[in-house]
Amino acid sequence: MDVNSPEKSIPGMDLNNNYSAKKLIIPENSEKIQKEMEKTKKELEKVKVTLIKKHPCIQAIGILPPQSIKDFIEDEMGPVAEAELAKIQKKIHLYIIIPEEKFKEIPKIKKEIVAELDKAKQNAWVYLKTPVDVWETGLDSKFDLLSAVGMSFPLYDKGGLLSALRVAEIHKSLVLQKFDKYVVSYVIAGSLVRAEGTKESDVDSFVIINDTDVKRMPRLELKERLRGMIQQYIGEATALAGVKKNVLNVQIYLLTDFWESVKDAHPVMFTFIRDGVPLYDKGTFLPWKALLKMGRLKPSPEAIDMFMSMGDKTVKRAKATLLDILVHDIYWGVLTPSQALLMLYGLPPPTPKQTTTEMKKIFVDKEKMLEKKYVNILDNIVGIYKDYEHEKIKEIKGAELDKLLSDMDDYLGRLKELRKQIEKRTQEKTLEQIYTDIFGLLQAIVGKKPQAVLVSEFDKLVKKGSFTQQHVRILEEVIKACAEFKKGKMKAYKVDETRKNATVLINDLIDYSQRSDFLSMEKGRMRLKYKKSEKPAVAEVLHCSGVSFLFVEKDVMKLTNKIEKSDMTEVSKVMENQNLGKPIEIHPRVFDLIRKELGEFEIVL
Repeated sequence: MDVNSPEKSIPGMDLNNNYSAKKLIIPENSEKIQKEMEKTKKELEKVKVTLIKKHPCIQAIGILPPQSIKDFIEDEMGPVAEAELAKIQKKIHLYIIIPEEKFKEIPKIKKEIVAELDKAKQNAWVYLKTPVDVWETGLDSKFDLLSAVGMSFPLYDKGGLLSALRVAEIHKSLVLQKFDKYVVSYVIAGSLVRAEGTKESDVDSFVIINDTDVKRMPRLELKERLRGMIQQYIGEATALAGVKKNVLNVQIYLLTDFWESVKDAHPVMFTFIRDGVPLYDKGTFLPWKALLKMGRLKPSPEAIDMFMSMGDKTVKRAKATLLDILVHDIYWGVLTPSQALLMLYGLPPPTPKQTTTEMKKIFVDKEKMLEKKYVNILDNIVGIYKDYEHEKIKEIKGAELDKLLSDMDDYLGRLKELRKQIEKRTQEKTLEQIYTDIFGLLQAIVGKKPQAVLVSEFDKLVKKGSFTQQHVRILEEVIKACAEFKKGKMKAYKVDETRKNATVLINDLIDYSQRSDFLSMEKGRMRLKYKKSEKPAVAEVLHCSGVSFLFVEKDVMKLTNKIEKSDMTEVSKVMENQNLGKPIEIHPRVFDLIRKELGEFEIVL
């Protein structure tokens, strides 16, 4: 791969000198090692057949690489004396995987497997694991052990777990050799990790790249170049792994984009973080996973539904419980749905102490969406719970319990209506935001004009082939949805459907706008060759909106009547305000200033 070509280089990323010193984890294919492995495989073939016949639950059997044996022994047994370690290392180390439902039978199955190996006079050491054990190795940051499992010599691989892991490990190593400094995490997920995979299943892998140092390339172009370079390794990894077909499905994420999606609780990211297992991580993915398990990430609509449903279940259960359980249930039965609605409104999860105050402040005083009597019900129940905690209440009469349950039932019923009110307002804001985003982008592309003219100009872009008829339908759908919502005819599922479709149009409008900006920027960019200390050097000049900038190594200079220091923030502001249709004009004094700074130079076309 020629990293110096424009398609294989990335401004701001040092890829020429970024190769990892760590050797690629791929077993050597020397004739001697091949013969030894084939000999071992032949010797174990008969006993393998016996083991599978006796234990059909076995999913995979692999011979661990010799260089990893010490790590596995110490992981399983702790520190071992050198003499004992040397003795164990001489054995054939078999890594056997069985289903999770057989977990309790591991001691029994392992004993029988060892007996069969001894009977066949095989000097072997057995590690009996479930798929959960395999993935826990990655979740415990024992990446070298997980890598060794993937690189083991497969004797038997019923579900394709070993071969899939092997391809992913080799691809990870190839990516790290090229992008070691920039790879934040390499994670696998999907059916393989959920133990639902077959030999035909793909291996979903995610590569997260740190893009915070890259400031001289639009993120869209950066992502595309990274995707092209990283996906080129898939075929190489598949061939090296000896797999017949490509099973890798690699997704590339920029760290800034990924964090934005996590912050916004994107369902795909939540699923990825929940199910993913890192093969490599620099302390980024695992903390995200821990936060998700602790419930510290913004809840999804499913979580809101779960919290809201607690109230209905509580009404029936509370009637039959003891005093302490009943009081606890009433308290949490009203508090948790209240917290859920405050989060649905957009607030961070409130503490129990803050909930009553926030409910009054937001829904009674500010939004006028809730009657004060319902906040009084919540306040009364919270007060009774505090008295119960401080042992001021020793017993409670049946009539009082009935009143509390009745109030709770009324309160929960009103909260359900309040949820609909909040969702309606959220839907209104969603449609307003969609409309603003779409027509804001159209104005950025064709100029500030009325809606009808913008639609007409968009039709012209469609006729030119820049957009499709699908985009026209989406635009018409958004305009119609906004009009119907104002009349009260729009249903919730239609708003969600409009939002999903609008995302396609918004993304494509952004892509079109960025491509236009990129092409405009390229027209005003020049590469200069000059000499620095008698050695060849390269600089760049960018002409944009009548302003010129000179990039020399890490310095940015603005060229006006004189040379001034500048930075990428000023460059970005000028680029955002540039007139794409205006021809580029360069004043002769710009070249005089460049010559004054660099000396004699040549323009490279």
